[in-house]
Amino acid sequence: MDRALFTLKGIKPVLWKIGIITVLQSALIILQAYTLAEAISSLFRGDLLSSVFKNLALYLCALMFRQFFVVIKNNSAYHFAAQISDALRKSLVQKLFQLGPQYAGEEGTGQTVTLVMDGILKFRKYVELIMIKTINMLIIPMGIVIYSFWFHPRSAVILVAVMPILIAFMVLLGYAAKNKADQQFHSYQMLANHFIDSLRGLETLKYLGLSKQHVRNIKRVSENYRQATISTLKIAFLSTLAMDFFTMLSIATVAVFLGLGLINGSIQLAQALTILILAPEYFLPLREFGADYHATLDGKNAGKKMEAILMEKSLLQAKEEVPEWCPAREFSLQGVNVQFSDQQTAGLKEITFKVTGAKKIGIIGESGAGKSTLIKLLSGFIAPVCGEFQVNGKRISTLSAQDWQKQITYIPQKPYIFTDTILNNICFYHPEATEYEVSEAVKNAGLMELVQSFPNGLDTLIGEGGRSLSGGQEQRIAIARAFLAKRPIIMLDEPTAHLDIETEVELKDTMLRLFDSKLVFFATHRLHWMLDMDEIIVLDNGRIVETGTHSELMNKASAYYQLISAQKGEC
Repeated sequence: MDRALFTLKGIKPVLWKIGIITVLQSALIILQAYTLAEAISSLFRGDLLSSVFKNLALYLCALMFRQFFVVIKNNSAYHFAAQISDALRKSLVQKLFQLGPQYAGEEGTGQTVTLVMDGILKFRKYVELIMIKTINMLIIPMGIVIYSFWFHPRSAVILVAVMPILIAFMVLLGYAAKNKADQQFHSYQMLANHFIDSLRGLETLKYLGLSKQHVRNIKRVSENYRQATISTLKIAFLSTLAMDFFTMLSIATVAVFLGLGLINGSIQLAQALTILILAPEYFLPLREFGADYHATLDGKNAGKKMEAILMEKSLLQAKEEVPEWCPAREFSLQGVNVQFSDQQTAGLKEITFKVTGAKKIGIIGESGAGKSTLIKLLSGFIAPVCGEFQVNGKRISTLSAQDWQKQITYIPQKPYIFTDTILNNICFYHPEATEYEVSEAVKNAGLMELVQSFPNGLDTLIGEGGRSLSGGQEQRIAIARAFLAKRPIIMLDEPTAHLDIETEVELKDTMLRLFDSKLVFFATHRLHWMLDMDEIIVLDNGRIVETGTHSELMNKASAYYQLISAQKGEC
């Protein structure tokens, strides 16, 4: 059993319960063997059937109670595993929200989604099976050996001598199976990422004429997963064959010695039958453990991956108090640096600026200048390596503090649309919203005409499997969410990057209404938005090179002026 399982909340009482029940189950197994052997030996001696009725009745009672205990153990393990998996799913989703889109982007959306959905189910099965099988393997053989030493020591010595051989083979094959299972799990994650990415970019690939080339990539990744799965199954089948072979050989060895004992008269028939019946029961827990070990390796790997995510350096400071934002507040960054380990993504260097009250702050720069990085920093999705933040003069260690996060609305380039109704998509962050509040948000976001065009109105299903929406309509859904949330700070990471200019113009008035009386940080490469900004931050290679209003920066004729000139030249 993995040591990490002992850290699960509430596992020790469950293990104690299963352990006590398994001890009773061991006693019932021995009682079954004894009563059945006595009944058979009595009939062999020529006794009447009525004389063995008591032993047969005890055998049947022991069998029924044994199965009853099996049901109790299975139910206890099932309910505990279900409870743990539910709690783990909540913790994992909460942790992923804390880590933000930066982490999901690095790890792969497909892998993350697969881990939260399939990985949790596999881990639950792993916890459910491994507890029972491990305790069975520890207690039942021990009980049978102790009884055998008292009943027939020679047979007990044979059983004890054979067990290490089986364990050695199981360990060797287990290591081989683990390596194969790791490769299979990695291939599965790769396949999940490719599948999700393919679904998202299918239309673009077809438009560019690259769909057939991408089919070959999917085929290659699928083939790798198939080969990894077959390799794992080969090891699993080999392990089962080896376990069955050595188990049968061990039982045959015991039977031979018992037969010799019967011939020379050193053992009675009832004793020999009892040991012979107990021998398969002695090896059964080990065989079951070996078989289920292979079946639960994916769950074990998924559990380790989820543990690694939960142990990821957390940015969240749940108890840190951050003043509530309002127009009278002041927000500042001083000497903030962000460094990425891959050295390919633009970091931030000595970021220092101050904002007072409700303002619209434009963040611009060339591709790779650090615009998105700054938005992710301000949203609390990444942590700086040095520097400090202040809100109204109060120093805070991280912008991932819950009090800060609750004041932020984050609108990315492509908002996520859930497979649900328009109503539930809009109310995702504010499920208790009234019908009037939703109606106002729909009206302010410019969605009323779209909603009225659907027969079911707000109850229309959208997302995958529902009605498809254009990029502009998806952004309006995100804007409606923001109107409904009424949070005082808005972070926008190039929200119009994937929209055509006509759709962007339609959205502009709607978005500007959303910005009223709020602190807005707007990262974009489309510079016409800067005319509506109260202040502009110009980034170059992760540094702030100049700040000011549109007119001030144009008069300087420096970095901002060059960006404007370059964009006009492109047009």
